[in-house]
Amino acid sequence: MSNIVVITGASSGFGALTARALADAGHTVYAGMRQTTTRNAPQVEAACVYSKEHDVDLRPIELDVTSQESVDTAISQVLDEHGRIDVLIHNAGHMVTGPTEAFTPEQLADLYDVNVLSTQRVNRAALPSMRHAGRGLVLWVSSTSVKGGTPPYLAPYFAAKAAMDSLAVSYAAELARWGVETSIVVPGAFTSGTNHFTHSGRPSDHDVEAEYETKYAGLVGRVGEKLAALAPEGAEASLVSDEITRIVTLPAGQRPYRVTIDPIDDGSEEVSDVADRIRREFLTRVGLADLLTVRRANS
Repeated sequence: MSNIVVITGASSGFGALTARALADAGHTVYAGMRQTTTRNAPQVEAACVYSKEHDVDLRPIELDVTSQESVDTAISQVLDEHGRIDVLIHNAGHMVTGPTEAFTPEQLADLYDVNVLSTQRVNRAALPSMRHAGRGLVLWVSSTSVKGGTPPYLAPYFAAKAAMDSLAVSYAAELARWGVETSIVVPGAFTSGTNHFTHSGRPSDHDVEAEYETKYAGLVGRVGEKLAALAPEGAEASLVSDEITRIVTLPAGQRPYRVTIDPIDDGSEEVSDVADRIRREFLTRVGLADLLTVRRANS
């Protein structure tokens, strides 16, 4: 079955790879990205060329997840053109690296806005149509940093991804009776094939950053090198886009709640297995076991 898919943050990295993989699989994909006529104009052109050369339905769309107006406009366009959204993929995100103390509260708020509040903007625009249709899939691109190994100098990003993952967990239960499925995809530290590390933000307080450098000189670079060294051969970012495509293409009701793609194996999957088991057991104890299974439309 061909799905109407909306994916955020599709200008590069996991987003761009996933948009192309889903289009290759026969889905109609709206690749959301901001600044489509300026900074990301080359990415828009590349997506259009890919769509034409591969005879697939890949459609770049202006979608700035930090703007409710932009989100509402994009979602309205998709609904006007198709009358439905079958799959919503929360992929947009931004990483920062550096000593946590050197980031201003405003920087953390901005990071939270991009990685967490953005999903709420998109949900509020897209979920009404999905709920009223009684079907659909919301797929969240999380991170192993939520529950796995957490090297220093990445705390603001880790905290934001943990908040997003928590939202996904709660939404899963709140959407179950509406017939809308949830899948949480948890990538590990892929140091190539994405722009996370390359385009990561830095702290504003350069004085504090310099002080930390006296005790932790070159730490960011060493962490990146170690992560790259731990990755086995063949650990490409396409492993994530391929898995997302597999999940989307599965029949409704058969999509997994959480899947971890972590070639480095930082321990996240083991911790998530425990956390997800506790969730199942607790919801059962409080008489809400039905929220663990998506209700079929009209049931």
